[in-house]
Amino acid sequence: MLKDISTISPIDGSIVVQRRCATSSEIQAVLAKATFAQRKWRQLSLADRCQHVQNAVAELVTARAGIAEEITRQMGRPIRYTPSEINAFQDCALHLISIAPAALADVMPAPVSGMQRLMRREPHGIVFIIAPWNFPLLTCVNSLITALLAGNTVVLRHSSQTPLVSERLVEAFHDAGVPDGVLQYVHTTHADTRLIMKAPEIDYLCFIGNSSSALMVEQIELGRCIGLGLELSGVDPTYIRADADLEKTVDAVVEGAMFNSGQSCSGVQRVYVHASRYQEFLDRAVVEVEKYVLGNPLNASTTLGPLVRLSAATTVREIVGQSMSMGAKCLIDIHKFALDNINTPYMAPQILANADHQMKIMQEDCFGPVFGVMPVQTDEQAIELMNDSHYGLSASVFTQDITAAMQIGAQVQTGTWLMNRCDYHDPALAWSGVKQSGRGVSSSYLGFVQLTRVKSYHMRSW
Repeated sequence: MLKDISTISPIDGSIVVQRRCATSSEIQAVLAKATFAQRKWRQLSLADRCQHVQNAVAELVTARAGIAEEITRQMGRPIRYTPSEINAFQDCALHLISIAPAALADVMPAPVSGMQRLMRREPHGIVFIIAPWNFPLLTCVNSLITALLAGNTVVLRHSSQTPLVSERLVEAFHDAGVPDGVLQYVHTTHADTRLIMKAPEIDYLCFIGNSSSALMVEQIELGRCIGLGLELSGVDPTYIRADADLEKTVDAVVEGAMFNSGQSCSGVQRVYVHASRYQEFLDRAVVEVEKYVLGNPLNASTTLGPLVRLSAATTVREIVGQSMSMGAKCLIDIHKFALDNINTPYMAPQILANADHQMKIMQEDCFGPVFGVMPVQTDEQAIELMNDSHYGLSASVFTQDITAAMQIGAQVQTGTWLMNRCDYHDPALAWSGVKQSGRGVSSSYLGFVQLTRVKSYHMRSW
C-alpha cells in the first residue's frame, strides 16, 4: 500500500499539501532519466549551463509572491519575511554563476619543457540533495546551483513539511528550457529515501539537516566511495565585549535569535556578555523581544510565527523548563503574548538569564525563539565557553576592536566567525562546520571543489 505525504500547516492545523509517495519503479525511472540527462548536460559548454541556470532562477523569481505564500502556509514563517528568502536564493545563485568560470578553470602547474600538464574539474554525475523545511530554498541553493553548473544532474528531496518547494524549483527549470532530467524531485518515504542514498546511480550525497539524522546518513554511506556533504546543526554562540555598541548589538543579537521563530541552524542560542554590560544588555534585550508580535503568519503585522509543529514547541518548552529548574530566570512575561498556548505551536519568545553550561539551553539544539545569557569576566573565559560545545557552525563577537575580534576568532572552534553580525551567510565565503556541525564545504569557489572531482592530465611530447 502506498503512503501519502500530508503537510499540516502550523498556522491552523489544516492539511495544505497531499502527495503520493513515489513507487520503486518511479524512483528507478527518475534515476535512469538523471543518468541519461547527465551525459548530455556535462557536454554543454559552461557558458550554456550558466545561461540555462540563470534563466531558471529568473523564472523562479517571477513566481516569488506565490512561492512565498506557499512556504508560509507550509512551515509558518511570517509572510512579511518569506519573500526575502527567494531574493536571497537569487543573490546566491547569481554569485555562483558569476564565479563558475574561474572556479572550474583548468589549473596549470609550472611549465616543463616537452610536457603539457593540467588539472581539470569534472562532475561527479548524479547528486542527491536532501533539504530541510526551515529555509527550504536557501539551504539548498549552494549545493543545487553549484552541482548543476559543474555538469552534474540533481535529484532533490525536500522535507515533507515543504514538498511544494521542490516542485516549484523543477517547474522553474522546466519553464526556462533546461533539458529534461537535469533537475528532478522525489517525494519519498524515509525507507525509500534511504534506498536512494544507497543506489549505485547516486555519485554524491548532500544532506542538510540535524546532527542526529546525519549519524544515520553516515552509517548508510559507510563503505561507499562516493562524496558526502553534511550541513548540520549549530547551537551558535555570540560574545558581547565591554566595548560593544549595545544599541546596535541588542538589535542584531535578538534578531539572530528570533528570526524564523529561532528555527535556524545558525541562529543565536548562547549569549556571553562581559559582566560590566550584562545587566544593561538584559534590560535592552527584554525591551526588544517584547516588540515581537506573535500571530498568524499570513498577517502582515506578525513578526513571530508558530513553530513548525506542536511537538517542536513542546521540546522547546521542555528545554526552558529544565533550565528554570536549574536556576535560570525567565525575563519575558509570556502573558504579554496572547497566542502563547502549550497546546499549539504558538510559543512566546523567551530570554533565560543566569544560564550555565549544565542547562540544555546552552548545550542542545533548541530550534526555538529562546536564548540563554551568561556573564563573563574576560575574553579567555568567553572563548572557553564558546568552545564548550559539540557544535561549531558559526559564532560571533560584538566589539569595536577588529584586532581583538580576529584574535578571538582564531581561537574559537567554528566554521564561520562573524564580527558585529550573526546568523549571516556571505555567498562569497565558504559555509562549513566543525565538530558535529558538518563535513565539507558549500558556497564560494570551494563549493565547486566539493561538487566535482579532479582529473590530472600529464602529456609528454616525444
